[in-house]
Amino acid sequence: MNKSKRVIALGFFDGVHRGHGALLKRVVETSRELGAVASAFTFDRSPTAAITGQVVPLLSSVEDRAWLMRTCYGIQEVIVSSFDGMMRMDWRDFITQYLVKELGVVHVVAGHDFHFGYMGKGNPQRLQETCAQLGIGCDIIGKVELEDITISSTYIRTLIAQGEMDRAVEFLGHPHVLTNRVTHGKKIGSSSLGFPTVNLQIPSPVIVPAFGVYATQVSVAGQRYTAVTNVGVRPTVEDNDGRVTVEGFILDFSGDLYGQELRMEFYHRIREERKFSSFQALSDEIRRNAQQTRDYFQAVPPLPIP
Repeated sequence: MNKSKRVIALGFFDGVHRGHGALLKRVVETSRELGAVASAFTFDRSPTAAITGQVVPLLSSVEDRAWLMRTCYGIQEVIVSSFDGMMRMDWRDFITQYLVKELGVVHVVAGHDFHFGYMGKGNPQRLQETCAQLGIGCDIIGKVELEDITISSTYIRTLIAQGEMDRAVEFLGHPHVLTNRVTHGKKIGSSSLGFPTVNLQIPSPVIVPAFGVYATQVSVAGQRYTAVTNVGVRPTVEDNDGRVTVEGFILDFSGDLYGQELRMEFYHRIREERKFSSFQALSDEIRRNAQQTRDYFQAVPPLPIP
């Protein structure tokens, strides 16, 4: 492999869904043919948010995006660029100076709706024409559909915001992922249920799934465990301060995970979040949800993500 040559996928890749996967698979295939590094280019923040000034909930953090591209599709190198700098660059310079001269790109892959450069004047047609003039390979991938619906980050965000996690997993091609460091919680699970509890904060601007209880998998320190996870404001807890928390009760595990980086994979929404008449009623329900989670993964084995 020539490490100075790159085959690169261009896009934002929020969520790294099946549509993005079509680009990433083409990159890996072409990189093998050309003996080049399989790469992906993404931005540090949402182009839509940067241009409009609006808050755009994202499916994944930059770190999760890179992890998904490497893990699910075999991308060897993820290049994260500042959108603020790139949005002012002439579209021709983006190709000739940045991609070709700086990155050593020998083949590019982009989606049918990819725009780039100052005021988004760069488009797939201009990309193809310029690459042809430079002797650079270029593939433009058309829209990818599932059940006659175009797979898009926007559609998947809607599914997750509504709690339709099973369908979101279908369109993503992998579970919805949240990675962060474990923070201290109320230790309700450990003290009352016998399940170690992990608490994660959802980093801005990552989307908050619909409040409720989910069947999840958690990976930490190279190990993977089943967990029943509540997303919401814990209305039954007396000193609830209204903050949104992600609280996972890890089954078949004992130990303290405070401060460790943990990846949580969301598969299925068991129920909505609700207030119980007593803490005992809440404890009984969580135990029932734990069994529902075990039953779910017995029927639907977790996807083989490392």
